[in-house]
Amino acid sequence: MLFELLKKRRSIRKFQEKSVEADKLETILKAGLISPSGKNKKPWEFVVVDDSDKLEKLSKAKPAGGQLVKDAPVAIVALGEEEKSDTWVEDCSIALTFMQLEAEEQGLKSCWVQIDKRPSEDGRGADVIAREILGIEGDLKVLAILAMGYPEQERPVYTEDDMDFTKVHYNSFG
Repeated sequence: MLFELLKKRRSIRKFQEKSVEADKLETILKAGLISPSGKNKKPWEFVVVDDSDKLEKLSKAKPAGGQLVKDAPVAIVALGEEEKSDTWVEDCSIALTFMQLEAEEQGLKSCWVQIDKRPSEDGRGADVIAREILGIEGDLKVLAILAMGYPEQERPVYTEDDMDFTKVHYNSFG
């Protein structure tokens, strides 16, 4: 069952102009909040953005690959507290992945937009721009934006042909 969900989860960059229901969004957030983290420190914070002006501004924070955010009905921005955990990147990544899978389960599609360590047009960094747009102060780092909604486009499910088992090694690499 989980494997079937994994095969159909594909990144989608075009969304319908349809709001995501509050109960679905809450379930998606719960999936992130119960995800595992190093030493159970849960170094994340999430900012839910459904304001179209902010979504448009966030889409410009990362000019290469971030434009899709402006057309998403909702996005979840994952923030991490580096001081709380040296595995904040991994922990936030797991939480976002759990949310992507729950979004799929809820009939939604999503696309991950990396922000951490990505350039902005003015050279300050996409994370600096996102922090300004969202009013983030302190030491929280912006890892990524998860844009989501009902798909405007469809993509085929993964098949056995998409699985490259030459990448799998047993007991040693060589």
